[in-house]
Amino acid sequence: MNAHSSVNNPAVEHESNEWLSVSDLMAGLLMVFALLVVATLFQLKQAQEENQNKRIVIIQALQQQFNERGINAEVNPETGDITLLDSVLFDVNRADITPAGVAFLERFVPVYGETLFSDSAISDEITRIIIEGHTSSDGSTEHNMSLSLRRANSVFDFINRLDFEQRDALVNKIQVAGRGYLDANHEISLAGDRKVIFRMQFKSDEAFMMFLEGR
Repeated sequence: MNAHSSVNNPAVEHESNEWLSVSDLMAGLLMVFALLVVATLFQLKQAQEENQNKRIVIIQALQQQFNERGINAEVNPETGDITLLDSVLFDVNRADITPAGVAFLERFVPVYGETLFSDSAISDEITRIIIEGHTSSDGSTEHNMSLSLRRANSVFDFINRLDFEQRDALVNKIQVAGRGYLDANHEISLAGDRKVIFRMQFKSDEAFMMFLEGR
């Protein structure tokens, strides 16, 4: 009798229907949320691919300008990083730029700035330019970190004093960093680890990473 009553009880049936309605609603909301996430990822990926084309234009333009003007600077074809060995700019264990380094930067920096900021549609994609100082694994951690940062600051100070059309635009995007020997070969001291890197960061990469990290 009780079992039969519960099956035909309108209150029980109504409660069951309510739970089904809530369950269906939650499932629908989850599906909408999933579709929004997929759509957002797709849009971000599209934007990233579009901006990748701008990045390629920047990188190719930099290398072309350096080659045409006889400036010995190699641009990483994927990242746009430009590596200048310390032998180009500094004496051993020194952070003041040598006369040869001054002559090099006087040619290199205006071309770099002119190429990056000649088109605002391209330069707007660059969020910052990091000047990184690096050392080899010779010496203590404290010495190398201090040296790498002082060298990066020396390059920044030189750029800030140099008179060229795009100086303010370039300086406003620069961030200085000392990496010490973090990225060096720790088993053997290599001259190639002692360097200064001009590293570009791009808006599309930051937006994509921030979304993935949930920020």
